[in-house]
Amino acid sequence: MSDAPLRHPSAAATAIALALVYLVWGSTYLGIHFALESFSPLGLGAVRFLIAGFAFYGWVRWRGHAAPTRLQWRNVTVTAVLLLGAANTLVAYAQQTVDSGLAAVAVASMPLWAALFAGMYGTWPQRRDVLGLVIGFSGVVLLNAGGELRASPLGALALLGAPLAWAFGSVWSRRQDMPVPLVNTAAQMVVAGMVLTALAIASGTWPSGMPTLKAGLALAYLIVFGSIIAFSAYVWLLQHVRPALATSYAYVNPPIALVLGAVLAGERITTLDYVASAITLLGVALLLTRRSQ
Repeated sequence: MSDAPLRHPSAAATAIALALVYLVWGSTYLGIHFALESFSPLGLGAVRFLIAGFAFYGWVRWRGHAAPTRLQWRNVTVTAVLLLGAANTLVAYAQQTVDSGLAAVAVASMPLWAALFAGMYGTWPQRRDVLGLVIGFSGVVLLNAGGELRASPLGALALLGAPLAWAFGSVWSRRQDMPVPLVNTAAQMVVAGMVLTALAIASGTWPSGMPTLKAGLALAYLIVFGSIIAFSAYVWLLQHVRPALATSYAYVNPPIALVLGAVLAGERITTLDYVASAITLLGVALLLTRRSQ
């Protein structure tokens, strides 16, 4: 199935959606870092998406949006398991042993995987997109070279699997019959919340007791900003702009995560980190300045 034609949104709408995804998701790595004080990776995802999903789904249905069809629920389920179930949980798992900035660096390989998967479906990126992707990922490699990989072997594998799952889910969903963006967002979170809840209960990692104040505030931030606001913006971007632009947030998130981790969590940041971050932003600039959307 070929790519659906893009709907040519306004430049202002695209800029707002990108800003939300860039800034909010760049900060969610630190939010996960603080939330893990009281939650397991599975338990954090379960509580986060259950609350966000059912609250948001109830709101969009109250606003008069139609429920997904049976086929759309199937497609939503596959996408939710890949994006929210697998990718988010793998990142949280890795962050038990990895600084939030380094986790964001590892996830920044996602646009390359997305371009590869899109090519497998017959939609290869244009030359300028390829140049932006290569430059951006070069900055990611340099950023990674300047840090200390302190993950366990399983944590390192998690940081490899997370962008793969997110990239394939994003590309696959563009070619399926999906609900309108708001319903799509809500339905994915409902499905992810139920799946992760079942896994957390089965594994004995469902949260018990009250979280610390810091973990509770971090969870609230992840629910409202990370899940409802930024994820809605990302789903909208997937349905309105080319994949390289929709996934370009992965190059902006590492610098944001590095700075926030250094300022608020005492994580180490070096001159090389700043240089590498500037290179990643150059790659994003090439993606953003191509005229055709």
